[in-house]
Amino acid sequence: MEIGIESTDRPAWLVRLHQWRVAHVSDRLFLIIMALIVGFFAAVAAFTLHSIINLIVALLTSHFNRTGANWLYLVYPVIGIYLTSLFVRYIVRDDISHGITRILWAISSNKSRLKSHNTWSSVIASAITIGFGGSVGAEAPIVLTGSAIGSNLGQLFHLDRKTLMTLVGCGAAGAIAGIFKAPIAGLVFTIEVLLIDMTMSSLLPILVSCVTATCFTYIFSGDAALFTFHLDSEWTVQRVPACLLLGITCGLVSLYFIRAMGFAEGIFARFKEQPYVRLAIGGTMLSLLIFLFPALFGEGYSSINLLLNGQTESDWNHVLDNSLFANQAQMVLPYVALVLLLKVFATSATNGGGGCGGTFAPSLFIGCFTGFLFARLWNIEQIGVWVPEKNFALMGMAGVMSGVMHAPLTGIFLIAELTGGYSLLLPLMIVSVTAYLTIIIFEPHSIYGKRLAKEGKLLTHHTDHAVLTLMNLESVIDHEYMAVSPDMELGQIVNKVSRSHSRVLPVLDGAGTLLGEVDIMHIRNVMFRIELYHHFTASQLMEDPVATLLDTEPMSAVMKTFERTGAEWLPVVDADSHLKGYISRQRLYTLYRKMVHDMSED
Repeated sequence: MEIGIESTDRPAWLVRLHQWRVAHVSDRLFLIIMALIVGFFAAVAAFTLHSIINLIVALLTSHFNRTGANWLYLVYPVIGIYLTSLFVRYIVRDDISHGITRILWAISSNKSRLKSHNTWSSVIASAITIGFGGSVGAEAPIVLTGSAIGSNLGQLFHLDRKTLMTLVGCGAAGAIAGIFKAPIAGLVFTIEVLLIDMTMSSLLPILVSCVTATCFTYIFSGDAALFTFHLDSEWTVQRVPACLLLGITCGLVSLYFIRAMGFAEGIFARFKEQPYVRLAIGGTMLSLLIFLFPALFGEGYSSINLLLNGQTESDWNHVLDNSLFANQAQMVLPYVALVLLLKVFATSATNGGGGCGGTFAPSLFIGCFTGFLFARLWNIEQIGVWVPEKNFALMGMAGVMSGVMHAPLTGIFLIAELTGGYSLLLPLMIVSVTAYLTIIIFEPHSIYGKRLAKEGKLLTHHTDHAVLTLMNLESVIDHEYMAVSPDMELGQIVNKVSRSHSRVLPVLDGAGTLLGEVDIMHIRNVMFRIELYHHFTASQLMEDPVATLLDTEPMSAVMKTFERTGAEWLPVVDADSHLKGYISRQRLYTLYRKMVHDMSED
C-alpha cells in the first residue's frame, strides 16, 4: 500500500507517526480511518460552501421586489464573476474550472494527484460566483475539493497510486453524499461518473466516507432535505407511455445541453488570453439573462422547490416572481420553456466570463423544468391519462442528469434519496434508463468525459482500455540510444553497434531530426568486411523506420502500431521530428501485463 516516508523530505513528526502506524495499524484499517477523515472534511467543505452562498444571497436579494423587475440583477453577476476572476488570477494562479473533468484527468493521467490549493480554492471561488448570481452549481467544486482532500492526504503519507485513487473516490463520494444527504448516490456517482472500479478493498472505504459525510451533514444542518417533495398522486401503470416519452425528451434535452455547452465554451475559448473581453461578453450575457429571467439567478434550487411543491396554478405562477412577467399567469409556460433553453447559456456565460461552478445543479434545474413543461403540455393536449406535474418535474431531474452525466443509476438514487421519492422508484428507472439510451445514440461520453475522451485520456471500466490510459508514454521510452550522423562511415558504425543494446541505430542530423535508421540485421553482409569500412556511410545504409510514434500519442495508438507493424523497436519523435527515444515492444508488453495484474488484484 505504501511507498514509504523518507526523513529527508518529511517532518520528523510525520516520520514517527508513519513508523508507529506501520507497527500498530494494518493497511486496511488505516485506509478506513483515512476514508472517515476524508468524509468528515468533505461534509465540512459542503456545509461551509452552502452557508457562504446562502449568506451572500440573503444579503444581496432580501430586499428585492417580488412583484416586478429588479435592476440590481444587471450588476450583481458581473461583480461576482469579476471578483472570482481576480481571486483565481492573483491568489490561486491556476485553472480551477471543470472540477469533475479535472478529477478524471488526475485519475487517468496524473497518478490521482491533485494540487493542494484544490482543497480550498474552489470553495471560495464558487461561493463568490454563485452568491452573486452565477448560474452554476456548487456540486462540482465540492466534489473537486473532497477529492483533493483525499489525494493530498494520501500524498502526505506517500501512498501508492491505487490507494490514492481510492481516496480520491472517497472524497468525491463523500462530497456528493454530504451535499445531498444521499450516501447511496455518493457511492454510485463514484462508480458511474469517476469510473473507479469497485473491489472489496475500495468499496468499504468509499461507503465509510459516504456514511460519515452524510451523518456529519445531518449534525451540521439538521434533517431537512435540500429539496422537499410530497407525493400526491400514486404512480400507475397507465403512465408508462408518458414516462417513456419523458425519458426520450430528457435524452434529447441532455444532448442539447452538452452540444450547446460545448459550442458556448468554444466561443469563450477564443478569448482565453483576453480575460477582460471574456468578462465583458460573459458578464453582459449573464446579467441580461438573469434580469429577464430571475429564475436563472444562482443554483436555482428555490425554483426547483417551487415546481416540486406547488399545488395550484397560483403556486406555480410564483416562478415568475422578481421578473418583468410577474403576475402574468399566461406567461408561465413560455417563461418555463425559455428558462429551460437559456439556462445552458447562462451557465456557459458564468464560467466563460471567469466564474467558477459546475454543471451538476444546472442539469437538475433543466431536468425539473423539462419534466414540468412536459407534464403541463401533456395534460393540456389531453394525450392520454392525466399526469401530475410535480411528479414529472421530479422524474425530469433524474432523466436529464442521467443523460448529461451518462449516469442513470446516479440519477435514480440521487433523486430518490434527495426527495424521499422511493414510491416513484420504478418511473424514475424508466425515465433515467430511457434518457440514457437516447443520448448514447448521439454522444458516447458524458459532459465530463467528452473532452478527455478526445485526447485518449479517459479512464473507463474496460480493463484493457483503463490500463492503456494509466500507462505513461514517457515511462516506457528508452532515452539511451546510439545515434549516428548521415556521413558516418561503416567502420565507425560498427564501433557504435558493439556498444548498442538495440538492433537499430537512428540517423540524426545536427538538429536531432530523425532521418532514418540503420538496422544491424540488414547490414550483416557488409559490416564484417573491413575493406568496405570506408566505402559506405550511414546515409547509404539507412532505411525509413517501419513507423514513428508521436510523443503525444495515446498508449492505445502505440499498442496498435506495434501490433500492425510487428516491430521490436519504434522511434518516438516530437512534432518537429526530433528524436525523443525508442520504445521496446518487450518492455511495453511487460509493463502492460504488470499493470493488468495489479488492477485485477483485490
